[in-house]
Amino acid sequence: QVQLVESGGGLVQAGGSLRLSCAASGIIFSINAMGWYRQAPGKQRELVAVITSGGSTNYADSVKGRFTISRDNAKNTVYLQMNSLKPEDTAVYYCNADITTRYRGAYWGQGTQVTVSS
Repeated sequence: QVQLVESGGGLVQAGGSLRLSCAASGIIFSINAMGWYRQAPGKQRELVAVITSGGSTNYADSVKGRFTISRDNAKNTVYLQMNSLKPEDTAVYYCNADITTRYRGAYWGQGTQVTVSS
């Protein structure tokens, strides 16, 4: 059974920073792309950032220059460094990973709340 466990969310003032972590555990053969999504109240879940196994990254336009995604393959962990946070970044942030165990599939974390006050 593969699990993704997120940590690092919380309450921060506008202009502040937070760092999210997501660790994958279980019987894992390989992890392909890993990413972060977010869902604000009343809105659809949207992609924030993604990183491939080779380290290539892609970001939503709304977070470019403020957020940085990275990963530690030895720890099966992906990070999201969020700087210059804005109230509109308030959302539940979900980790997603494309993982090969016996089969290949997409896995989600339970979500972590990020609240940015103005």
